[in-house]
Amino acid sequence: MIPKLRNFKVSLIVGSISAWGILLVSCVMTDRTVVAPPQVAGAKFVGSEECVQCHEEITKGFESSTHAKIMIAGENAKGLGCESCHGPGSKHVETGGATGTIVNPRKSPETCFQCHLDKRGEFSLPHSHPVLAGHMSCVDCHDVHKGDAIRGSGASLESQNETCTRCHTAQKGPFVFEHEAMREGCTVCHNPHGTVNAKMLLDRDANLCLRCHLAHPAVAGTIVPLTGDHGSPSDHTSRLEAGTCWSAGCHEAPHGSNANAHLRY
Repeated sequence: MIPKLRNFKVSLIVGSISAWGILLVSCVMTDRTVVAPPQVAGAKFVGSEECVQCHEEITKGFESSTHAKIMIAGENAKGLGCESCHGPGSKHVETGGATGTIVNPRKSPETCFQCHLDKRGEFSLPHSHPVLAGHMSCVDCHDVHKGDAIRGSGASLESQNETCTRCHTAQKGPFVFEHEAMREGCTVCHNPHGTVNAKMLLDRDANLCLRCHLAHPAVAGTIVPLTGDHGSPSDHTSRLEAGTCWSAGCHEAPHGSNANAHLRY
C-alpha cells in the first residue's frame, strides 16, 4: 500500500506542475490590449522632469496622487508619468508651451477612457452627466494631480458634497430639517457617472430609501421603515404601493426641508 501511495503522490505533484506550466504559457501567449499614451504628431517623450520646469504648482503634489502609481523611473519609461495622459511633450517644450503641442484631457474624456473604460459605459447610460456631449469634463469633478483624484477628499476644506453643489445649488442647503444621508455624501443615492434611473439614482423605487431606512416587520405583513430622529414609525405597506418615497405626495424634499421634519415639502 505504501509504494502505491507514494506513486500516487508523485503523479499528483507532476500533474499539478504540468497544469501550472500550461496555465503560465497560456497567460504569456494570450493577446492583451495594451494602453498606449495619446500621441502628438512629430513629438517624442521627454520625461516628467521637463514638465516640472514650468508646471511646478501642479507637479509638486503629484507624488501623493493615485495616478502617480503608474510612474516608473528610467529612460525606457519616460511615457509613464505626465505624458501617459498628455502625450509626448518634446514639441510642447521646444515651442515654450504653444497651443496644440500637448494633449489636454479637459477638452476630451477619451484620454481618461483609455484606462477608465467602465466610466465610458456609465456615461452612455440613459441618465448621466453630459460628459460625452462635451458640456463638462472629468476634471470638473476630479483633481487628477493630487490625492485620490476626488475633489474635496482628504484634508481639503471643501467637502465632497460641495463638488456636486457647486452646480446643484438648490440641493446644498442649509436646511432646518436636514436629510442625514447628506452627511454621508451625494453618492449614497446617486452615481454621478450615470445609471439607468432618472436623476442618476442607484435605485428607481423605495429600495433606494430602504438601504438606510431598514424595513422590519413589526407585525406580519407590514413594512415599518426606521424614521431616524423625527416621529414614530408607522406601517408603510399601502403607501409604498402608491409610488416612490419621494413622490405620491410623500417625502418630496429628499435633500432637506425648511418646513417639514418628514421632508414632505
